[in-house]
Amino acid sequence: MATNQTMITLHRVRMVACSRWSCMSNGKSICMSIPVSGERAHNVGSVLRRFSTSRNRRTVMPAWVIDKYGGNEVLRFTKNASFPVINYPNEVIVKVHAAALNPIDISMRGGYGAATLAMRRDPLNINQSGSEFPLILGRDVSGVIMECGLSVTHFKPGDEVWAAIPPWKQGSLAEFVVLSGNEVSHKPKVLSHSEAASIPYAASTAWSALVNTGGVNKDNCANKRILIIAASGGVGTFAIQMMKAWGAHVTVTCSQNAEGLLRGLGADHVVDYTAGNVESQLKPLEKFDLILDNVGGATEQWALGFLKPWTGAKYITLVTPFLLNTDRLGVADGMMQTGVTVASKALKHLCKGVHYRWGFFAPSGLALDQVSEMVDAKQIRPVVEKQFSFSQVPEAFLKVEKGHARGKTVVNISA
Repeated sequence: MATNQTMITLHRVRMVACSRWSCMSNGKSICMSIPVSGERAHNVGSVLRRFSTSRNRRTVMPAWVIDKYGGNEVLRFTKNASFPVINYPNEVIVKVHAAALNPIDISMRGGYGAATLAMRRDPLNINQSGSEFPLILGRDVSGVIMECGLSVTHFKPGDEVWAAIPPWKQGSLAEFVVLSGNEVSHKPKVLSHSEAASIPYAASTAWSALVNTGGVNKDNCANKRILIIAASGGVGTFAIQMMKAWGAHVTVTCSQNAEGLLRGLGADHVVDYTAGNVESQLKPLEKFDLILDNVGGATEQWALGFLKPWTGAKYITLVTPFLLNTDRLGVADGMMQTGVTVASKALKHLCKGVHYRWGFFAPSGLALDQVSEMVDAKQIRPVVEKQFSFSQVPEAFLKVEKGHARGKTVVNISA
């Protein structure tokens, strides 16, 4: 009786699947017959989750992986990385045309955030320690949709897309990557894949910090005074352009050799931290409505003094101890320590009339939709410092590791 019921249920599921999936090459429906009995009935769900529009299923692909945490020596090229599969109906598989590296890739290569990311990948702690390996790095991607899950309606195979890949997922330094449809957005039409890959992770981080945490948007940003500390990296160069597009007055700090770049992106006032004490250079200026700090550390000891008190002004730092705490103390104690730290700092500065906040990366296809519109409207342009081929990934890591970036480092993976 149980076996008959299973076969009836599977028959209904198969009918639905057949009506939703089609082969893009000839438009014919694909159907799949799965005999069910005994243990095989138990595995029906996992079989159906792998049901795909592809006529020929691949099992491996080229990728750069790491098998342990460490320096650049742990990077390994393989042609036998596991091909990504669609496990949930809202997922898509993207053929990667270009990827970009961020400082977080350097940190993750060394094990930064391993405890927290392991919990996010495996919340029930079913897998053994080290189950994330072989791990593919790379948080930015621009490419083409190859396959879509059953519930994906906003995209179709062949669409050009871009995305910021969450750190707990396999990254973009591979031929293919699987993502949630909620994390993906249509690529700006005016950009090549190489240009587009330079934007998503920085844009998502800046958007989360400035819009979600800072509360600014295109309707309330006009004439606000914004200070961006260490603005020559990916987040800073994007934030300058977004704030200027929304009508803000933007002051930045950077080294002397990045001044021309940042003025070209629209910065109203540039403070060269190599020319003298930053505090003394900022003192003659009018105070700010919002400060975005890409440096952290000792900076917050003086930066909050440049906010307008009792006006709702916010200081937002992207350098937080959250992942360091969980790596050092474990997830539970690390989260507790982090909560105590942020609460005490927030209360301390609230008493002085300013708001202290931490900013975090948050993947959002909806945010990238709006960024894409701004790019196509020529309000935002990519800032690419250097491009590498897929075979030069170790050299690309070394470039990012040296720091002092004036734009993004891009890896071209496929034409």
